[in-house]
Amino acid sequence: MVEKQLMKGNEALVHAAIKAGCTFYAGYPITPQNEIPETMSKLMPKVDGGVFVQAEAELSAINMIFGASAAGVRCMTSSSSPGIALKQEGISYIAAAELPCVIVNMVRGGPGLGNINASQADYFQAVKGGGHGDYRLIVIAPHTLQELYDLTMNCFDYADYYRNPVLILGDGILAQMVEPVELKEYEKILDLPSKDNWTLTGCKGRNPHVVKTLLLEPSDSLAKHNVHLKEKYQKISNELCLCEEYKTEDADILIVAYGITARVCKEAIDIARDSGKKVGLIRPITLWPFPKKILSKYKGKDFLVVEMSNGQMIEDVKLNLECQGRFEFLGCGGGWYPDTKQILEKLNGM
Repeated sequence: MVEKQLMKGNEALVHAAIKAGCTFYAGYPITPQNEIPETMSKLMPKVDGGVFVQAEAELSAINMIFGASAAGVRCMTSSSSPGIALKQEGISYIAAAELPCVIVNMVRGGPGLGNINASQADYFQAVKGGGHGDYRLIVIAPHTLQELYDLTMNCFDYADYYRNPVLILGDGILAQMVEPVELKEYEKILDLPSKDNWTLTGCKGRNPHVVKTLLLEPSDSLAKHNVHLKEKYQKISNELCLCEEYKTEDADILIVAYGITARVCKEAIDIARDSGKKVGLIRPITLWPFPKKILSKYKGKDFLVVEMSNGQMIEDVKLNLECQGRFEFLGCGGGWYPDTKQILEKLNGM
């Protein structure tokens, strides 16, 4: 029988990461993700070869991840909105060097220092590349603790397979809520390539490997690298698409929502259907790549986008649907939460 435990989202994520073979964690405290470094500090020393570091700052933590990944170990860092903002330069370096790692953002209200309420206002930062240069992160958005646990393990495979950082985009509610979680064993979901041809493990008996992002000679080397990265990102876009369709078969109105917001929307959809209104949900799980193929099946329908922000994902919804349809929005920034009543009122006005 698979073991189930009642735990917070932050704790479930740590258990999944360790099961997936994460042996290096570096981070810095910030609410609402503090249980991640706290639980890592308790569990990582018990792991064979496990290393936990509470860095002196977010900049230090992300650069430690650069080094750990370059050495070939599975590694992770975590923070919340302003802390992730401080990591952006390092994230750009990691993406440029094609180093696999997992980054966790449990989003809080902003902009600025903001508050500790849950938010989804870091969508642009996550999917558009918050640092400099043309780069992409694979962005995964779970909506339950079991999904958070399962996808965390998968994220380490995505990172290694594509040699690319993967960002888990959660929020303060997902981080702090408590649910029973099946502590499944890790199973590979991809045929992972060897790291032997690029990791920095000492070059005794072989030619040295070099991991760098400063490409000055010849003059077109950085441009060539950008072409290579673009081709890789296109490959990821072609291959990776995670999305849930909930009661969409006969829907006249389609709600688009992700993460914890989608859970509230599901309840509203069930109630609306009981009153005869045909409503369904499209829930992107990969925010990048965005699930264009699934969304495009519903061109011309009526859409309601619900976000805990002033409106960010709605731009990608319109873009991927080529603005074919009617679009309504429900959302607000600063730690605002949608409730079932608000969603139903919006649906009744459509």
